[in-house]
Amino acid sequence: MGVGLWVSLLVAFGCLFGVLDATAGDADPLYRNCVVQCEKTGNIGDHSIQHCEFSFTGVPRNGSWYMQEPLYLQWKQLNCRSDCRYYCMMQSEYQREKLGLGPAKYHGKWPFKRVFVFQEPLSAVLSAFNLLMHFIGWLTFFILVSYKLPLRPQRRRTYYEYTGLWHIYGLLSMNAWYWSAIFHTRDFDLMEKLDYSSAVAVLGYSLILSLLRIFNVKDEASRVMFAAPILAFVTTHILYLNFYEMDYGWNMKVCLVMGVSQILMWVIWGGVTRHPSRFKLWTAMLGCALAMLLEIYDFPPFHGYVDAHALWHASTIPLTYLWWSFIKDDAKFRTSTLVKKVK
Repeated sequence: MGVGLWVSLLVAFGCLFGVLDATAGDADPLYRNCVVQCEKTGNIGDHSIQHCEFSFTGVPRNGSWYMQEPLYLQWKQLNCRSDCRYYCMMQSEYQREKLGLGPAKYHGKWPFKRVFVFQEPLSAVLSAFNLLMHFIGWLTFFILVSYKLPLRPQRRRTYYEYTGLWHIYGLLSMNAWYWSAIFHTRDFDLMEKLDYSSAVAVLGYSLILSLLRIFNVKDEASRVMFAAPILAFVTTHILYLNFYEMDYGWNMKVCLVMGVSQILMWVIWGGVTRHPSRFKLWTAMLGCALAMLLEIYDFPPFHGYVDAHALWHASTIPLTYLWWSFIKDDAKFRTSTLVKKVK
């Protein structure tokens, strides 16, 4: 579904550690020399780097073993190397600007201006807003199916056959956007793996849910048959990325195939079934396709804050609201149809 593809694009766009020496900024000898000197002396011009007073384990270089850098600073993964790279990058960009040159990428990423611990502040904040939109969407769906729509008289369960599946989808989506916000705050190895794994998980699950809803699969045994091969593949893919190789190219292909296939299925299904809320569905799918252009057209951050990826995060906020609106409409439609059949 649309939201699944939005998350898959986030998966494919992360920090590519495999190209640390492949971008113009960090290949510049002046930048490299700045970083080397900074790590040795702890100074960049008149600016002193506090973290360079400690080793990478948090122990002072010229002090007692019991004097350690505060744990909250170690947890934020701010250290001598990361600070030296950041301030040398800012110095290099200042020099490039004076020469009339445009921004360059450093270690595979555009130069963002850091705000406190937020490495990509706007993307982190917008990820949090997406998390909030999913929470509101899931909560209103829960209230709708549990308290506003009629329940089956015998078991006091909802008429809508996909209630539980959408609850799981909501929780997985909130989890994915949570780790997205953390990853854009500080993008170190563990956060990258959690972000990628969570995004792939929600994308794979959304593919399963798309198939079950589109083909109107209600029987539990049939649902298992649909879900098992996809679940096995997604699980294997996540394990491969985490414990064998973080293959960004392969991961992008997997995510795009799963995401685009869902868009096509939902668009065709909306037209064939003439669903009463098909225009909401089509609008969400069209919005998702247009949002992909922001990922394809990669441009440097405006004033160091707003880049294409941040704008993509902004575009998913209204699309998420629209998607949950369609889900609630589908619940109302199916419930109304089944209640009429019972009567």
